[in-house]
Amino acid sequence: MEREFTAVERWIDERAHRLLDRSSPSRLRAASVEFAVFVLKQGWACAFGGALLVLIVLARVAYPDDAAVARNDVLTVAAVILQVVMLAARLETLRELRVVLLFHVVGTVMELFKTDVGSWSYEGEGVLRIAAVPLFSGFVYAAVGSYMVRVVRLFDLRFAHWPPRWMTAIVAAAIYLNFFTHHYWRDARWVLVAVVALLWFRAVMHVRVFRARVRMPVLLSFALVASFIWIAENIGTWAGAWAYPDQLDGRQPVSPSKLVSWFLLMIISVVLVTWVYRPRPPGAPPES
Repeated sequence: MEREFTAVERWIDERAHRLLDRSSPSRLRAASVEFAVFVLKQGWACAFGGALLVLIVLARVAYPDDAAVARNDVLTVAAVILQVVMLAARLETLRELRVVLLFHVVGTVMELFKTDVGSWSYEGEGVLRIAAVPLFSGFVYAAVGSYMVRVVRLFDLRFAHWPPRWMTAIVAAAIYLNFFTHHYWRDARWVLVAVVALLWFRAVMHVRVFRARVRMPVLLSFALVASFIWIAENIGTWAGAWAYPDQLDGRQPVSPSKLVSWFLLMIISVVLVTWVYRPRPPGAPPES
């Protein structure tokens, strides 16, 4: 059965075919098209998160501090509009929306706890909030979920030696629980990192870019995505969307130690996505 594509994804695929069909075959030409398709697909997978990050920066540099409507409320309304437009224009599938909503819930629950214990904070203005958490924060987690579920479909990801899903679910639940319990008990993050390494060390991701299919260790992909999220978080905190305690007296880079937190959060993200898109081995037919 044919996989579900949005209009933008069909456009990328059609243009790639035209570029190759109009020219004489060569390795350089084919490699250039593969790279261009990879960049376009990665960019499209980041569409929601990238647009949200642009909104956060614009709200900081262009929105007046003394406006009648609080900056956080404007961000929340803008994020909702962005989500509605993507769905109405069929730039996002309903299946992806289910994952996005799930990430909203998971992320907002953690935000409520973390802001209460002082792990980070938001500006106090605005009415579109739950306790100290502005509602736009849920869209930050949703952006991660949107990216994760899109890359599975866009790159027709296959996985060799993927661990049993029940095991991954237990590890993800333990990671999520540790984000709460480490404030009152021993922090088990390094133990959890070791468990993740043991569970996924044999797993290999098979990526179809356009015509080529490449392989990558799954743990390496986790680390790379976590690094890019950390970079995006630096932009978000620079724009004042939220702040860690050590940033309240002046903007400074997010601590590299947060990379471990994002790495573990990646595991939760991946496990949630695998309950929507079941990991398929190499050679399995495309999922409809």
